[in-house]
Amino acid sequence: MNEFDTPSAAATQEPPVFVIGHKNPDTDAICSAIAYADLLSKTRLPTAVPACCGPPNSRTDWVLAQAGIPRPMLKSDVSVRARDLCRPNPCVAKSSDTVIEAYRLMTSNNYRSLPVADAEGQFLGMLALQDLLELLIPTMEKGDNGARRVKTSTRNIANVLEAEILNLTEHCDTEQELLMMVAGSSEPVMQERIAGLPSDELLIITGDRVGVQLHAVEAGVRCLVITSGFRPSEAILHAAKTYGTAILVTDHDTASTTQLIRGARTIENAISSKFTSFTPDTKLQTIKERIKTERRQALFPVRDPETKALLGVFSRTDLVNPQRPRIILVDHNEFSQAVNGAEEAEIIEVMDHHRLSGNLITKEPIQFINKTVGSTCTIVGNSFRTHGVEPASGIALLICAGIISDTLNLTSPTTTDEDRVILDWASKIAGIDVDQFKEFFFAAGSVLRASDMKDSVGSDRKEFEESGYRLSISQVEEIGFDYFWPSREALQQELRNLIEERNLDFACLMVTDITLNDSLLLVEAPVSIRKRISYPKKDPHLFTLKGVVSRKKQLFPYISSVLAEIPKG
Repeated sequence: MNEFDTPSAAATQEPPVFVIGHKNPDTDAICSAIAYADLLSKTRLPTAVPACCGPPNSRTDWVLAQAGIPRPMLKSDVSVRARDLCRPNPCVAKSSDTVIEAYRLMTSNNYRSLPVADAEGQFLGMLALQDLLELLIPTMEKGDNGARRVKTSTRNIANVLEAEILNLTEHCDTEQELLMMVAGSSEPVMQERIAGLPSDELLIITGDRVGVQLHAVEAGVRCLVITSGFRPSEAILHAAKTYGTAILVTDHDTASTTQLIRGARTIENAISSKFTSFTPDTKLQTIKERIKTERRQALFPVRDPETKALLGVFSRTDLVNPQRPRIILVDHNEFSQAVNGAEEAEIIEVMDHHRLSGNLITKEPIQFINKTVGSTCTIVGNSFRTHGVEPASGIALLICAGIISDTLNLTSPTTTDEDRVILDWASKIAGIDVDQFKEFFFAAGSVLRASDMKDSVGSDRKEFEESGYRLSISQVEEIGFDYFWPSREALQQELRNLIEERNLDFACLMVTDITLNDSLLLVEAPVSIRKRISYPKKDPHLFTLKGVVSRKKQLFPYISSVLAEIPKG
């Protein structure tokens, strides 16, 4: 039996597509994500949503404030989680439901188990189909009356049989242990058997047998069920009122009635409080590991970690091909720089201006745009023009900021004519003077002055794998090196910490002076690597990089060539 053959309403809603830049995002990563999501939402992908997998730095925050655009959604992990698997608003049985009611709820929804709640809606546990069968077919020893005993109320029996209550007694709503007896013997035998048992525990089932009916009510049995729609005489009804016997009339025959009454038991005692449940943030891999050995449970509840309230349920079949988050990568094209969990996501598009590297693999062909320009915002701006869509002034300002940031206002060796054209176009829409904006942008905040050392190293950091080495290259742009020197030792220590935390072989920080277009390179690496670096050396860990401002086009290719000459031991 398949769980959830019919998709829920939540499952049929179109999920968002997250447009997201790399870890430790710089201005270009965040601005291109916002601008491209804006274009997509207006053209071919209305559910596109900008996101970032790390907080914006102070300069990016300044740009967003100038543009009047809020920070994008922080999405540090896109792994598939229990909240992505679960079906909200599942069918829930009540602890007071009968076996038949619970079974019908299961079959009508193609469930093999049900969550159960109390009268106030508080989640109690899980009820499996096997638990219902044990209630319908109880185990019994030889000579035991277990198969004939049923704990229920007259009201529940009437509901299950869809019976008419002809005589309602004060005990009708009281749940108690009843002993079923079918009137299959002669009247004298039935009279003897009724007399030999406690009348307030007896449930007599009979057809159109007036003598048995009269014996039953005069004995004061708890309940008399008359089958096949036969109605008792007025004399029997009168006697039933006198002796306190409830009388039910059902259209079912005697055999069916007996079986259905077994299903009138409530499920309360069959609810399992020992079950496997998950919080909404539990990751898919953890779920798979935990349910490997769980053979009995077919449905798994997802519960609020604090209130324990039921949020939804999922079955094993939901794990086979779960709906994966859909993402578009901008300003990067490899998993080592992508948001956590990107390997599990459905990557539907990539837009970037860096080298191709890493192990990015997709199941289906995707749109992959990789251009030799200085900024991803240049590609986004060109996409607006291609679609014939003019961006709002705030979006145009973001495009300008991304280009100015990544090309150091068109002075970086990565700058192309396309960068110049798009910056000129976007600046006119944004209504800004580029040179004036540049001054305010780079003065908006010194990363070294405004941040602690961990943030300074991590604010624009990228990890790479090259020649068997794992390395990290961070970059900050400053107006002069005044704030670098007092922080130098602390920054060095943070590079050491980074190597230990991330299990790296090499970590460095490139501090670029945007006024001189020069950089300093602070390195934490083995002596064998530092000796191979041929830039002018100020001390064993610090190098002067004259005219070097681009991590992508100048520093990384050089470091890559150095590492290629040193076989990793």
